[in-house]
Amino acid sequence: MTKKTSQHVEIVVIGGGQAGLTMGYYLAQHDHSFMILDAGSRVGDAWRNRWNSLRLFIPAGLSSLPGLPFPAANAYFPTKDEMADYLEAYADRFDLPVQLDTTVESLTRSGDRYLLEVETQRITADHVVVATGPYHHPHVPAFAPQLAPSITQLHSSEYQSPDQLPEGDVLVVGAGNSGAEIAIELAADRCVWLSGRDTGHLPQWDSDDLPRWLFWFDGRIFRWLFSDLLTVDTWIGRKLKARGQAGGDPLIRLTPDDLEQAGVERVPRVEGVEDGTPRLDNGRHLDVDVVVWATGFRPDLSWIEVPGLRRDADGSPIHDRGVVEDEPGLYFLGLPYQRSLLSATLVGVGADARFIAAHIRTPADAGEMQ
Repeated sequence: MTKKTSQHVEIVVIGGGQAGLTMGYYLAQHDHSFMILDAGSRVGDAWRNRWNSLRLFIPAGLSSLPGLPFPAANAYFPTKDEMADYLEAYADRFDLPVQLDTTVESLTRSGDRYLLEVETQRITADHVVVATGPYHHPHVPAFAPQLAPSITQLHSSEYQSPDQLPEGDVLVVGAGNSGAEIAIELAADRCVWLSGRDTGHLPQWDSDDLPRWLFWFDGRIFRWLFSDLLTVDTWIGRKLKARGQAGGDPLIRLTPDDLEQAGVERVPRVEGVEDGTPRLDNGRHLDVDVVVWATGFRPDLSWIEVPGLRRDADGSPIHDRGVVEDEPGLYFLGLPYQRSLLSATLVGVGADARFIAAHIRTPADAGEMQ
């Protein structure tokens, strides 16, 4: 049995994606002793491992993290590999202390400090920022195993390209951005149904026609409006949050017309299985060869065992703008609607990281940013 080494660090950030790296950027500005732990073998692997044709849903001009502009034209929609390489360059540019191939097995209390157990280390810290995001376990409906064995099933997180699927008709379940993108790609050479309610869509522009106001001052007006002004502390922010949580996020960069032009047939939600085939809530049965579950993820914080952390019915942490009030020194970053409508996006994570960094220095500084 390998003996674990021990060390103490003032602040540990768990997760080396855009949230964790942005947190590191602000911590480095104030000479904190910190480290960023990430399970991947390279910075940006969470992006590299997504489906091959994926592009960001927002243009490059709004995809920059604090301190380093994205190296592309403002109206360009970066590929997932370009975003991964940007994150890797970001970590190098600011010499962020990222420790790769490191999975945190547990987070507990050890006296007045936090204790993190990893495979070869025991790390204690005064502050811990959990920046692993909301996407932990792929979710599929409980009735999925009742589908006939002849139907190939996979979650959208496993999807890479049409080539990995057998020939035949496909049902994509979940009509959000991921489901719509995958459905359109698959519809190029097969029959595709897209199941789920219409979540609406944001205005779409050709890349050359994107409105200039989006990019004024490197998108500062856009960020100020949707990240700093429309926070969950305002009535309109709370209303939009409730609407988004109840009905799903609207399509970005795609519209219902795009789905129709691609030949994707919209159908109601899948309510169950009958005779081994998907049954829609209007009673219709679909004879398909493949089902792609674009049905989202569920949080898993079972590895965090500290007394002051409470969870809601969905398993998500209860917090105030990322601050766990009953567990001093514990923070979350990169959660949907954490502080604003854009908290879980590249556009909004910077403001949340800056807020938490100020709270770590002194709660009074954070209060001034509200």
